[in-house]
Amino acid sequence: MHTEYINKKEKDNFLDIVAYLNNIYDSSGLPQLLEILPNWLALDERQLIFVLATPIFIGVFLWEYIKIRHDPKLVDNGEAVRNFMLGAGYQITELLFAGLISFPVFAVAWHYRLIEHIPLNIGTGLLLFFLVDLCYYFFHRASHRVRWFWAAHVTHHSSERMNFSTAMRQNATNIFNGGWLFLVPLALIGFNPVWIGVCFALSLVYQFFIHTTLVTKLHPAIEFIFNTPSHHRVHHGKNRGYIDTNYGGVLIIFDRLFGTFRPETETPEFGITEPIDTNNIFMLWCHEYLALGRDIGKKGSLWQRLSHLWRPPEWQRPNHKGKYHNQE
Repeated sequence: MHTEYINKKEKDNFLDIVAYLNNIYDSSGLPQLLEILPNWLALDERQLIFVLATPIFIGVFLWEYIKIRHDPKLVDNGEAVRNFMLGAGYQITELLFAGLISFPVFAVAWHYRLIEHIPLNIGTGLLLFFLVDLCYYFFHRASHRVRWFWAAHVTHHSSERMNFSTAMRQNATNIFNGGWLFLVPLALIGFNPVWIGVCFALSLVYQFFIHTTLVTKLHPAIEFIFNTPSHHRVHHGKNRGYIDTNYGGVLIIFDRLFGTFRPETETPEFGITEPIDTNNIFMLWCHEYLALGRDIGKKGSLWQRLSHLWRPPEWQRPNHKGKYHNQE
């Protein structure tokens, strides 16, 4: 009897502690906060797709490497390793900071969405994929024509080689740079941010496979509608007439529609017009931000200084010769 009394007392004490802790949790305001935030904030499906696809990316690159390893113009061992390290840095910052930076913005946009409920089916899925690709076109175009966005995107273009590892050559500052804002209007329309993230991730997965010189040209119908290795080689070329063309993600039709399409008519010379001579990963991420800061720091009015942020990369103030002064 005495033992039963002690066990009951210990059980009561344990329940009291649990109740006390629950009371602290309930009083903290956290449950109310979690009710406000949508459930999709708990997991970034976009990055999950990237993580799952990375082993496939590595395998495909190794297959390509076997075929081109004897040509230093096509692949460099050290650079290939750095490219995957740059890609890993990009994925890590996205995983760590997307929930703090981009997710809340998408949450607010979706909370005030114009269409209360858009059902998920084949039709709406294809429509969203089309709209995501349209938004990507404008984001990608801005990444070349607005210097602030170029400061992050330049890392991807700074290699003078084109192979599958080049697709992984990304900037860890992308999440801070704000390019994801181009997709926010889709959440404001009423598309669930999870769907947006998945479509965007699938678009980037597709784009991995167009970073190669092994594929020449595909069937004309495919070349007319879709972004292909041929079209994307032009995009990475610094040849006269190739710069700032073929911005499409999965589709090339937006380039045809908005006048930025160029066919591959000559062998592309890959890279940027002002090469960055460094193998330092942090400099590969930050060198254009530093150059931008130096241009902003030059004497002049505040408006002239800040104009460097939204002007094209080659723009310079009168009487100020900068990094891109002689760029075509």
